[in-house]
Amino acid sequence: MKINPYLIFNGDCKAAFTFYAQALQGQIEMMMTFGESPAREHFPADLHNLIIHTRLSVGDQAIMGSDTTPDRPTDEMAGCSVSLNVDSIAEAERVFTALAEDGKVQMPLEATFWAARFGMLVDRFGVSWMVNCEKDQ
Repeated sequence: MKINPYLIFNGDCKAAFTFYAQALQGQIEMMMTFGESPAREHFPADLHNLIIHTRLSVGDQAIMGSDTTPDRPTDEMAGCSVSLNVDSIAEAERVFTALAEDGKVQMPLEATFWAARFGMLVDRFGVSWMVNCEKDQ
């Protein structure tokens, strides 16, 4: 079993996942708009450019997501963080710096009593991230 986060956006899904693919050096395996889906006739034309489903692979893990519809807006993502565990301090620094661009650092990436590096941030799309490197390899 694998657990993967599913992120919901208010129209920013495509931009967010394009950003995450670059920041995490992942591969977008699938990205479908409402207009491309088999159910497109059930959605108004103004929703056809929104993302109904996407999947980003990072190594053997995945993050999935979609846009919501205007009648069901999602509030700021709170109470949950996407936690990334990386193998090296260099990778922690690269990922943290990339995700923090135009975002808000909540805890700088630094050594802690449990990890070689740990930091927390909220990215430009409002998603909370924790970057953890237990030991440098």
